[in-house]
Amino acid sequence: MKAMRMSTIADLSREPNPLALCDIPIPEPLTGEALVKVSVCGVCHTELDILEGRTPPAFLPITPGHQMVGTVVSVKDTPSDLRPGDRVGAAWIHSACGVCSACSSGNENLCTRFKGNGRDADGGYAHYMTAPVDFLFPIPPSFSDEQAAPLLCAGAVGYRALRLCQLQPGQILGLSGFGASAHLVLQLVKSRQPSTSVFVLARSAAEREFALQLGADWTGDFDARSPEALDCIIDTTPVWSPILSSLERLKSGGRLVINAIRKESQDQNILLKLSYPTHLWMEKTIQSVANVTRADVKEFLTVAAEANLQPEVREFALHEANHALRELKERNIRGAKVLRISHA
Repeated sequence: MKAMRMSTIADLSREPNPLALCDIPIPEPLTGEALVKVSVCGVCHTELDILEGRTPPAFLPITPGHQMVGTVVSVKDTPSDLRPGDRVGAAWIHSACGVCSACSSGNENLCTRFKGNGRDADGGYAHYMTAPVDFLFPIPPSFSDEQAAPLLCAGAVGYRALRLCQLQPGQILGLSGFGASAHLVLQLVKSRQPSTSVFVLARSAAEREFALQLGADWTGDFDARSPEALDCIIDTTPVWSPILSSLERLKSGGRLVINAIRKESQDQNILLKLSYPTHLWMEKTIQSVANVTRADVKEFLTVAAEANLQPEVREFALHEANHALRELKERNIRGAKVLRISHA
């Protein structure tokens, strides 16, 4: 089968084509796993973090990809409701131990043995992949394969971030950065809480215009003055500088939720400008989002179908994965990017 493989840590600014198209054997599922024929796989900023070593892979070479949609080929030696031909998705969560205190309390995303698809196990940038049957998700019939792919990570982690905001009807939500996750969160909020105002902060004028098309109440650059202070902000940017501008915009008691696996380090010295009275005083809260649980993914797929979310998707061929990743690196991000996997 064909797969786009990573063989070394690389900086895309210097190495624009870190993934190579390879011929490798179709993987054999282990007991408790399913073999899935991949239809599409979403492209996520986390792949940049893996490629560039901020969250390095468990082994090399490895096949990236964790927003996979495909059809079950077979299930290995385990009772399961999955049948050959079933349409399923795989998300960032590949597995967790299931017995630690985090898993027992419903927080398997915090498990110290958490594994991610495409980082700790081969992922979906390939014609076939394997995954534990308990970590595969039925796809609602209302979504096409390419629409469903970004729901599995960008949507699910955005949904988790939104819950962590503890947003109340009538409050003001800010979205810092406007990529795949934020464009789904905006649609969801407008569908479920129409009285909630959503302000979008983005460097790109094209992203700000896209946000307005989807119903944002106000948009501006990171240094623009918003018309009101915000109750909650979800930050999805890969850099540090928007953190300070977000904290400045929060109301007393406001909450900043940082939705990122890693932050790039180039501008981390910006945090030296952190001012207690300006940025943290008046009981402001900062919280990170760590991974997702299976419950996050399952619940969000149902909620997304009920809300009739319309993911904005741009397709690339499998061999164009490097191109799609370079566009993410360069912040060319209207909606979500999805690889169409060919089986020819």
